[in-house]
Amino acid sequence: MKVGLFINTQFPEGFTIPERISDIIEQVSAARDAGFSSLWFPHHWLTYPMQMLQITPMMGYIAAHAKGMTIGSNILILPLLNPVHVAEEAATLDVLTGGNFILGVGQGYRQPEFDAFRIPLAERAPRFTEGIALIQQLWTERQVTHQGRFYTVNDAGIGLAPQRLGGPPIYIAAQAAASVKRAARIGDAWLIVNSGGLGKTEPLMRTYRAALAQYGRTASEFPITIECYIGDRRATAYEECRDPLEYKYNTYASWGLSDRRSEASFEDFARDKFIIGDKVSVKEEIARYHELLGVDHFIMRCNWPGLPQHQTLATIKRLGQIFA
Repeated sequence: MKVGLFINTQFPEGFTIPERISDIIEQVSAARDAGFSSLWFPHHWLTYPMQMLQITPMMGYIAAHAKGMTIGSNILILPLLNPVHVAEEAATLDVLTGGNFILGVGQGYRQPEFDAFRIPLAERAPRFTEGIALIQQLWTERQVTHQGRFYTVNDAGIGLAPQRLGGPPIYIAAQAAASVKRAARIGDAWLIVNSGGLGKTEPLMRTYRAALAQYGRTASEFPITIECYIGDRRATAYEECRDPLEYKYNTYASWGLSDRRSEASFEDFARDKFIIGDKVSVKEEIARYHELLGVDHFIMRCNWPGLPQHQTLATIKRLGQIFA
């Protein structure tokens, strides 16, 4: 099994962002030293009052510090971007990382983002599917002609081919049966975001594996993104990370992703969604996820707005020991 680090690029209003960059670099260095194999980056626009560093510049900047680690988007909101733009930037990132870039994409869900780009939410699925096909064509053919519903290329090619033959793997985020089946059909892996918990993810994994068999395809791997915190003691771990995680998920609830108001407690909300505890209990939980889902690449988000840096670094170090 592999472990990756999900980089926090979101900060509350009032935080001085240049000061946070050094924290991110320190986390990357700690993850590299601990044996992490990958680094992953989130993507949104129009997040005010939450401050957020944009994904592509950050991936390019961090690549210089990653020293052989895989860099991945988790996730790029594809329907709001022209696939020519995405193909060109992804090819550049693949070269900058020495062929160690993964393009993780999703459909998005936030109405303000779609309104700002003047793209109806109803078009996100067909734009997504057409965009992936065009990106793959641009990576593998020097001259492309594409006349689609949304995008047009007339006998032209991108300016830089990816270093990896055939282009970077495309991992597809999905949280519904239809989109999981699409991930099996057109993606290299289903990029699981465990925000719905194991009760939702476990049946979707069965759907995904059945779809892989139906289409005669094999996944590159089975990655999952999970919030993870490891404290000195299991009894106090939840309390140590409660406030930063509640800030994050209350913000996401205000965006329409989920609603925490019906949850009885933070512990109830986190159960089977997050992995929180001491090193022993976290190792047991990782083993449980592996057994239930067959996941083999754990992408751990260990930092949230307001969590002290030393606690983040301690979790990274302990995860390295678990996965050693």
